[in-house]
Amino acid sequence: MHILIVTDQHPDSLGGVQVALRLQRRALELAGHTATIAAPRLHRRGYQVADVGREAYINLPSWPITRDLEYGVSWPGRKTDRAFARALNARVAAGAPPVDLVHIQGDFWGAMIGLRAARGLGLPVVFTMHNNVDEGTRAVTPLAPLAFAGLRVWRRMAVGKTRRAAETHMRRPSGAWRYLADLTQVAELVTAPSQHFADQLVLHGVASHVEVTPGGVDDELIEQTRRNERSPRERPRLVWLGRMSHEKRVLEFVSAFSEADVEADVVLYGAGLLLEKVRRRIAELGLGERVRIEAPVSYPEALAAMRDADALVQTSVGFETQGLTPFEAAALGTPTIFCDPNIASDVGVSPSWLAPDASVAALAQTIRAAVSELAAAPGQLRVSQAEGSTMLQSSKTAAMVKLYESVLSQRN
Repeated sequence: MHILIVTDQHPDSLGGVQVALRLQRRALELAGHTATIAAPRLHRRGYQVADVGREAYINLPSWPITRDLEYGVSWPGRKTDRAFARALNARVAAGAPPVDLVHIQGDFWGAMIGLRAARGLGLPVVFTMHNNVDEGTRAVTPLAPLAFAGLRVWRRMAVGKTRRAAETHMRRPSGAWRYLADLTQVAELVTAPSQHFADQLVLHGVASHVEVTPGGVDDELIEQTRRNERSPRERPRLVWLGRMSHEKRVLEFVSAFSEADVEADVVLYGAGLLLEKVRRRIAELGLGERVRIEAPVSYPEALAAMRDADALVQTSVGFETQGLTPFEAAALGTPTIFCDPNIASDVGVSPSWLAPDASVAALAQTIRAAVSELAAAPGQLRVSQAEGSTMLQSSKTAAMVKLYESVLSQRN
């Protein structure tokens, strides 16, 4: 099969979805299939596409939308359609088989571009919803209802009218959920990366049935990283990885660590709009000797950091649709301090710690308990390899291929 994946952001940009896309492409190709990923061109200074996999990327015309040039937008319209078609035709002319199915893994311009491409090619659509648009939008603006209305207008302009199926048992969607429901109307299959988000999509009327297709972790890199010797230390080391934005609650984590007042070190990996505020918060709380910030690192370096840590800290609540880093950490043997009970339940390994609620005080209490246990048994509180191996991408891709085959058989 040749699977065409269309998404909102370049797979080499920062983010858990992007990591998942890179792993999916590689696992599909190792299984004998062809995968092509279409996304906005990446504008990051100094960026170069790696030679391995270069031909699998279609870089759509785009404009940067963040100061650090990490993220961009491609406008769904005829100009983008033509660029997309030229690149795809060139890929097929170079020896790739014709596309069999379009797998949309974006919620904004990527979704609209993917729907236009599928319509032009006459191909079935699988839609994976990665983004809790409702929660994420409400977290960053009080004008969320206007934003949702704007998204619906934009979708209608880009894709045209959709006819909603008359399913009386389904809740009528509203707000962001109505926008997502309009996107998925022509999809043969809708999936989500976790059970809790699949349940939300059904509850809010986005689709009558949503398959759960969790993202996995890189089999080969996990095996290599597991061999790493962990560095010596005098006290437990905690790591946090991600985009420094409000919904990720990195500022709350820094405050909670200060309130916990424990003998431990913290390394924050990432960047984003809150980076300077995070630096100031660390300085204001006098944490400079115990908390340090590292710039965004490569995927292998991020895995190595998680392997070396005594615990990962997962801080967002109600925002993540899967939250990949705790899965990666578990595959490497590293336990997680959770704030989101849904993610803790999805990962489902031990040892782990879960904050009783979303407050800074609750997180501080949980950090205190976790560090105490880690300090009492240095290097011993680890997730077993048997549990960690259930997170590998190879098993997740095999399940996804069966779903692709089911969709194609229904078309034929």
